[in-house]
Amino acid sequence: MKTNKTNKKFVYLISPDKIKNNNFFSNLDSVLKTQKVNFFQLRLKKETNINKLLIGRRIKNICKKYKVKFLVNDDPKLAKKLNADGCHLGQKDMNIPRARKIIGNKIIGITCHNSIKLAKSAIKDGANYLAFGAFYSSKTKIVKYKASLTILKTVKKITSLPIVAIGGIKLNNYKKLLLNKANFLAISGYIWNNKKYKPLEAIKKLK
Repeated sequence: MKTNKTNKKFVYLISPDKIKNNNFFSNLDSVLKTQKVNFFQLRLKKETNINKLLIGRRIKNICKKYKVKFLVNDDPKLAKKLNADGCHLGQKDMNIPRARKIIGNKIIGITCHNSIKLAKSAIKDGANYLAFGAFYSSKTKIVKYKASLTILKTVKKITSLPIVAIGGIKLNNYKKLLLNKANFLAISGYIWNNKKYKPLEAIKKLK
C-alpha cells in the first residue's frame, strides 16, 4: 500500500449496498478506467452468499484489468474464496489475527471510528491500513461515530500506515480531507447514488 504526496489514485471505492443490473458493471469499468481508484471494496449487506460470489468474480476481473486492489467487507472467508487482495473488518467483525489465519499475507484494513485507542490496537495486531470516520453525515449507513480532522493529524504522529477517511465524502468536502493527510477517501454514495452526475462524471470531478 504505497502512498505519496502526488497520489492521484486516492479513491477507495465502495460498492453500493445492492447491485441491481448490468449497468453497474459497465459503470464500474468506466470509473476504474479513469485511474483514480486504488481500492474497490465489495460491500453487499443484503445479498446471498452465492450472489456475492458471482458478483464478486465479475468485479474482481474488472479490478484486475485496471490494477485496482479488490477487497471484501466483513468476510475473510469470502475474500479467500474470491482470492481477493484482502478484506476490511469492522469492530464487530472477526479480529485481525483470526482473519490473518484465513487470508494469509493479504491486505487487512480495520475501522477505527474516531478512536486512537482502537488505532493502536489495530497497529499492534498488524493491520495494513486504518479507516476513520464518519467525517460527514452519510446516507450509505447510519452514523454512530463522528471523526474530526484533528484525528488524522494525531494518528499520523503514531504510525506511517495509510489512513482511509470515510463518511459522506463528496465534491464539496473531499479536498479538506486530503489536505489533512488522509491517504485515501472511501466513497460510495457520491459515485453510485448521485442525483446530479452519472458515476463517470462524478469521479472525473475529483481531481
